[in-house]
Amino acid sequence: MTRICFLNPFGTEDFDAIIRATIGPALAPATELEIRHLDDGPRNIDYYVPKHLLEVGVLKAVLQADADGFDAFVIGCCYDPGLTPARELTDMPVIGPLEASTTLARLFGHRFSVVTDHRKAVPELEDRVAAYGVAANCRSIRAINWHIDDMLGDPLAVARDAGERCRAVIERDGAEVAVLGCTIVAACCEQARQQGASGLEDLTIVNPNLMAMKVAELLGDLRAAGQHRISRRAYYQQHEAHDAAEAAGVKALLLNL
Repeated sequence: MTRICFLNPFGTEDFDAIIRATIGPALAPATELEIRHLDDGPRNIDYYVPKHLLEVGVLKAVLQADADGFDAFVIGCCYDPGLTPARELTDMPVIGPLEASTTLARLFGHRFSVVTDHRKAVPELEDRVAAYGVAANCRSIRAINWHIDDMLGDPLAVARDAGERCRAVIERDGAEVAVLGCTIVAACCEQARQQGASGLEDLTIVNPNLMAMKVAELLGDLRAAGQHRISRRAYYQQHEAHDAAEAAGVKALLLNL
């Protein structure tokens, strides 16, 4: 059995149910999924200051999940907040949905576009795509101009707008694949599909929640087989390799923030 923790990195439980309902059917029979959220933190991370604040909560949640024996951890936001420091903290596989989905998009088509929630997110995702080394295959990053706090009020409208923008980036921007660049937009689209919505069957649309979960399953299985060995030579080198006492002090500070 592979145990995966999916963290909604928001200071609210409001998004837990839709994530659980839209991810669950795609999991392997032997996968155990637990959805968590931050107990104290901003509920809205559409802006850089609350995003920066919640990254401390993400790192704490990673340490707790590691202590609880999970095999892999998903940071459930396409900003991939705290991804690099989380991988520095633990040998447990940690997955960011944007990294997972843009990396795997090449398997679905040569060029992709990202469809995100609102215009504020566009430059952040442009930076992320460049950092992940996949910018050459990215045709565009477009927004549907929904903010996360409004989405659960009308998820079908979110799905409709996202579907229309996915069609537009494929037809007008030269993309072959549309990557949904927001986990809650993706959940709204999957919920609409589960409820029988149609009209997008001719499009290749990548759901970052499902991509992240499938990567988590894969890396969790590899870890169980002794085949997951993240490199500690440079980028993900752990603080302990330089100064164990200093690293312990930093971890204690993190846990007490």
